[in-house]
Amino acid sequence: MVTRSPYPHWFYLPAAVVYGVLFVVPTVTSFWFSLTRWTVFDSTFVGLDNFVTFFREPALVKGLTNTLIYGVVTSGLKVVLGMLLAVLLTSQIAARGWLRSVVFFPVLVSTIGIGLTFTVLMDPVDGLINQSLAVWGISGPAWLTDPSWALLSVALVDVWKGVGLATLIYIAGIVSIPAEYFEAARVDGAGAFARFRSITLPLARPATATVIILSLIGGLRSFDLIWAMTRGGPGFTSDVIASVIYKQYQAGFYGLSTAGNVVLFVLVTAIVLPLSRILNRREVEL
Repeated sequence: MVTRSPYPHWFYLPAAVVYGVLFVVPTVTSFWFSLTRWTVFDSTFVGLDNFVTFFREPALVKGLTNTLIYGVVTSGLKVVLGMLLAVLLTSQIAARGWLRSVVFFPVLVSTIGIGLTFTVLMDPVDGLINQSLAVWGISGPAWLTDPSWALLSVALVDVWKGVGLATLIYIAGIVSIPAEYFEAARVDGAGAFARFRSITLPLARPATATVIILSLIGGLRSFDLIWAMTRGGPGFTSDVIASVIYKQYQAGFYGLSTAGNVVLFVLVTAIVLPLSRILNRREVEL
């Protein structure tokens, strides 16, 4: 009788301990404290009152709506622009390696640094963006102080910063496609668009699934860029759930802010988990 070595199973233990301490325990604790009105020294059980308050407050519901809008806009633009840039940067163009570095560089820069820089660039009077538009006779909007532009402006900066990672993932997906497919399509007389539609787009689907999931998670959880550029303003027009949670912590409503954390966790899980299964199922079918 052959006895199996117990050592491989013990190799899971360090990772399991880290996962339990850093994820499972804080998650379970957050669910409990979301049902209480707590301070550092004591807590009072209030049931679902925090959640009721959360969904009754217009500012909090506005943050939930903005979170969905922000996540969809940023992830959608990263998918489209990342694919287009990847196709360009895998073609035979001059300085291809240098252009790849330029596209990826914003990913490496601090999010807070980018936020502060674009806050200056988007100043409605002295900002370089509006001054450049004025040269062409275009009156630029108040990017960060106009309620109709604030959230979209931050989303565009988010896309500028994160599209490099999406492009990198797409480049990896495109270069893994066998070159013989493209050669056969050229022999059959397929043009560039036909090759893109019939070969690149379907065979890069795993990369598309990865970009969608990562960018959507990042968009739904975004906080640092929004806080650096608008702090949720003007008013509550660019608030997302994460910034609302932070403001509630600042105001001392710890139970309410913890309930917001739970809402954000459930929201991300409810959107990303089914979407991931759908995308992975389609990959298997292909």
